[in-house]
Amino acid sequence: MTHPLTGHEVRLSAGRYTASIVSVGASLRSLEHDGRPLVVGFEADRLRPAYRGAVLAPWPNRVVDGRYVFDDVEQQLALTEPERGHALHGLLVWTDWEVVGSDETRAVLRTELAPSAGYPHRLLVEVTYDLGEAGLTTTVTARSLFDRAPYGTSAHPYLTAGGARLDDCTLTLPADRWVETEGERLLPFGERAAAEAPWPDFRRPTPIGAAKVDHAFTGLVREADGTARVRLEAPDGFAVEMTWGTELDWVQVHTADRPEPELDRAGLAVEPMTCPPDAFRTGQDVVVLEPGAEHTASWTISAG
Repeated sequence: MTHPLTGHEVRLSAGRYTASIVSVGASLRSLEHDGRPLVVGFEADRLRPAYRGAVLAPWPNRVVDGRYVFDDVEQQLALTEPERGHALHGLLVWTDWEVVGSDETRAVLRTELAPSAGYPHRLLVEVTYDLGEAGLTTTVTARSLFDRAPYGTSAHPYLTAGGARLDDCTLTLPADRWVETEGERLLPFGERAAAEAPWPDFRRPTPIGAAKVDHAFTGLVREADGTARVRLEAPDGFAVEMTWGTELDWVQVHTADRPEPELDRAGLAVEPMTCPPDAFRTGQDVVVLEPGAEHTASWTISAG
């Protein structure tokens, strides 16, 4: 049996929501509410555009120069972002995951990450997509099968408020700090206060306009139950929200400024992360999985 380029597809439906999950990258291919898109989708029979909708593990974002030290051993990862010289978005974004369970509202995908140069650890990673009246919840669980392993995770959906033009939308991003980067290589070199950013203060609902953002944020202002919430709202009031819990202290936000006209500012990448850019090198907020230990993180995308 053959599958499209994006792998085995599972279609989900619950109330006013529909979603499509594909096995390459355990990716979210589409999510709609009453027929209006909440994420920028892609065709099942075409190569997925970059990292759109993929699950990121065992690290999110970048490892600068692909080099880091763990347990006093220096490691060199393959440089998967060659134009900047970094190791980008982990090792599973092009893996064809196994669909181990599915029904009308749920899809479970699993893969075993084998040891490799730069990451000599064996992990079992499972992703569960649950669709319900509250939207689509993604849960990622990783377990070390052999030794101590550094770990982090995130996802790479591009949010869209029903397909409205990004420049016309209003963004609410309750984060008090952001990570400044340097040069074309986007080298992180320090946290700055939200008021010092070169874009509008999105801690309150603010039009995006022509603002260009591709930065990590932290100091998340959470709700009483610990939830962090990012909201993107179209001019007609239709909105998409992404929420997550305290296991994710960081979020990368990108206005998708791309040279390809069909991809340029097509949506807003919102990537809740367990750790910041270059965390494997700095050690900041890196999860260390002891042998047999698990880590779980989850996030939800819904209509606002």
